[in-house]
Amino acid sequence: MTSTAAITLYTADTPNGLKINIFLQEAGVSYTQVGLDLGRGEQHRPEYLAINPNGKIPAITDADTGVSVFESGAILTYLANKYGRFSSASLADGLQIQQWLYFQVAGIGPMLGQLWWFMHGSGTRNEEALARYRKESHRLYGVVERRLQASRHLALDDYSIADMAAFPWLRTHDELALDMTAYPAVRQWLAAIEARPAVQRALIANRIRGRSEQRGAPDAHRE
Repeated sequence: MTSTAAITLYTADTPNGLKINIFLQEAGVSYTQVGLDLGRGEQHRPEYLAINPNGKIPAITDADTGVSVFESGAILTYLANKYGRFSSASLADGLQIQQWLYFQVAGIGPMLGQLWWFMHGSGTRNEEALARYRKESHRLYGVVERRLQASRHLALDDYSIADMAAFPWLRTHDELALDMTAYPAVRQWLAAIEARPAVQRALIANRIRGRSEQRGAPDAHRE
C-alpha cells in the first residue's frame, strides 16, 4: 500500500467512474477522491477543465509524476503501468488486455450508453433508436458470452483491467431491460466480480460526492 495519497480521482456515480475506483481498491492504493455533481455542472468548472478539457469524468492527477490523465481506458492503462498490477509484461498478453479494453471503450460503453439515454434520458420515445441500440447491445453481450465460454476472464484467464472496464457497464442489464437468459457465462462472470470485496468497496466509494480520503486494501480474494 502506498504511504501517501499521490492519486486524486475525480469521479461520479457512473460506470466510467466506477472502473477507476475498482482498480484503486483492488491495488490497495490510498487516494483522494473528488466526487463531482454532474447535475450541477461541476465537471465544466475551469479548474476541472484544466485537468480534463473534455469536461467528463473520470480523471486523475498524480502528485508523484505531475501527470494528469483523462479517459477511463487511458487511466486504467496508466495505473496498471504505475503499480504493476492487473496487466502483463508479456507483449502478447498485454495486447489481449488492450484489445478487450478498447472493445469496451469503443463498443460496450457507447452502445449501452445510448440505449440507456433513449430509455431513461430522452424526452421523447424513439422506437427506431431503441430497437437499434437494443439489438447492438445484445450483439455485444453475445461477443462477451462467447469469449467467457473460452476464458475465465475477459482478456486472459487472470483478472485484468479489461474486466474492470467492462464490468460496470455490463452489470447495467437490468436498467436496460435486457434479457440475460442467453448469456450464462456473462452472468457467472458478473456475479464473481461483484462478489470481490474490493469491488464492493468501490461501489460504495463511487457514490460519495465531495472530497474524501479512500484507502484501498488489497484482498486475499484472487480470481
